[in-house]
Amino acid sequence: QVQLVESGGGLVQPGGSLRLSCAASGSITNFAAMGWYRQAPGKQREWVAIINNYNMTNYAGSVKGRFTISRDNAKNTVYLQMNSLKPEDTAVYYCKAAGRGDYWGQGTQVTVSS
Repeated sequence: QVQLVESGGGLVQPGGSLRLSCAASGSITNFAAMGWYRQAPGKQREWVAIINNYNMTNYAGSVKGRFTISRDNAKNTVYLQMNSLKPEDTAVYYCKAAGRGDYWGQGTQVTVSS
C-alpha cells in the first residue's frame, strides 16, 4: 500500500504558472509509471501526463508544450510544471501510481481565472 499526497494547487491568472507535487509514502521506482490526471466539474477524469522508470514522458495533446512532468526518485516525488495556464486547465489534479496495482492521491484544486 502506498499513499500519494498532492500539493501546489491554487488560483492563478491565465498565462501564469504552477508546479504541482506528488509525494509518495514509498519508493516510486516500485511502480512502472507515475501519472497526472485531472477532472473538471461535470466532466470525466482525463489523463494529462505520464513518466515511466526510464524517464520517458508522454502528454495529452491539450497540454503538450505547456506542461512538464518530472520525478525525483530520491524524494519519492513526481512534479507537474504547468506554464501558460488557460481557464480550461481548471480542474482537480490527481496523481496516480501505476504498477501491479493503481494508487491515487486525494487531488489538488487548480483554478485558472482572472
